[in-house]
Amino acid sequence: MHRVPVKNFFIGKGQPLAIMSGPCVIENELHAMKAAEALKKTFSGRNINFIYKSSYDKANRSSYGSFRGPGLDEGLRILEKIKNELDLPIITDVHESQDAIAVAEVCDILQIPAMLCRQTDLTVAIAQTGCVVNVKKGQFMAPWNMKTIVEKIRATGNEKIILTDRGTTFGYNNLINDMRAIPIMQAFGVPVCFDATHSVQLPGGLGGSSGGQREFIPVLSKAAIAVGANCLFIESHPDPLNAMSDGASVLDFKDLPKLLDILERLYEAVGHE
Repeated sequence: MHRVPVKNFFIGKGQPLAIMSGPCVIENELHAMKAAEALKKTFSGRNINFIYKSSYDKANRSSYGSFRGPGLDEGLRILEKIKNELDLPIITDVHESQDAIAVAEVCDILQIPAMLCRQTDLTVAIAQTGCVVNVKKGQFMAPWNMKTIVEKIRATGNEKIILTDRGTTFGYNNLINDMRAIPIMQAFGVPVCFDATHSVQLPGGLGGSSGGQREFIPVLSKAAIAVGANCLFIESHPDPLNAMSDGASVLDFKDLPKLLDILERLYEAVGHE
């Protein structure tokens, strides 16, 4: 398995657990800065590498009126400020090929959303930046079918690839997780991340927006570590009930320390040599 470099650490075999966390979307500059500061403090002193996550634009929303974020220019300005002032690595979504170069100048990891994982032009544009590429497995994809997406990225000469499982469509407004997906995708020679928050979504479950079952975030996080995940993606928010995106499926900041205590011990017990 290739180890993927992020800032001053690696994600992959034999490396400490990495966790990507933060509010789903940038709500405003002050909110984002305070969130990043609080999360940095929460992760401090742990044998866990923290990567701050928030999106400048949530293009895949249930309804036209849903809040999407501040947009590319303002969003990147805020993310760059967080990166420089708090010395944190940053991951964010990229939905449009033409955004890739600008985002790569600020962020450490460029993420391809699950719904767009088969879009070749987007994948190639992101891969050609030379940044780490995190591809979320589409809810409609079998894990073994992600191999061709890895091959697309490698064709550009970029070996810095992470794959993320975020559940599979099962009937209406529900997702399930097949934990076999983690070792199956690791067999492609890449680290695998598990998205514990989008996995508990109920897509479109509230009609005009997605619902969620945040009580299962710890359950799925622990299961993913137990089967060998190299990384976790856990969106979090200081006030989920008033979050401007995915409030039903993000973890409350106050619940994060207890979960991190368990995950840190579990990751050590399982061993990732």
